[in-house]
Amino acid sequence: MPREIRYVVRLAGTGLDGTKKVPYALKGIKGVGIRLGHAIVKAAGIDPEARLGELSDGELRKIEEVLSDPLGHGIPTWLLNRRRDPQTGRDLLLIGPDLDLRVKADIDLMKEIRSWKGVRHAQGLKVRGQRTRTTGRTGKAVGVSRKRRGR
Repeated sequence: MPREIRYVVRLAGTGLDGTKKVPYALKGIKGVGIRLGHAIVKAAGIDPEARLGELSDGELRKIEEVLSDPLGHGIPTWLLNRRRDPQTGRDLLLIGPDLDLRVKADIDLMKEIRSWKGVRHAQGLKVRGQRTRTTGRTGKAVGVSRKRRGR
């Protein structure tokens, strides 16, 4: 007998689609990808084929526990998004607004110490070595301008 499905499930401060399979629904949380979603489901002991809306409150709490302390539940460090944090030196999993704030703080630090990446961020240019001769133009006419022929 199928259980009733909740179409929107609130998890880690995010409203997730309850009709998706659990690892793919967890992808809706900022900072969690498909591979980490599969690892979380395995660590929590939940069937990866189950739909998120079919899970009980106890199973959802178990997922929240794994999200809050992934290393304590056997998730490898290479799946985390903040390894060897400069402030604490620990491996962290940042999700949601915490991730946004930390990335912004990192960019501000780069600008403050005037590193190459910080200078590029401050100027609004490409940071990771992409070409800028033809792409990344904003507010200008696209293409080559040429002189009009005189009469």
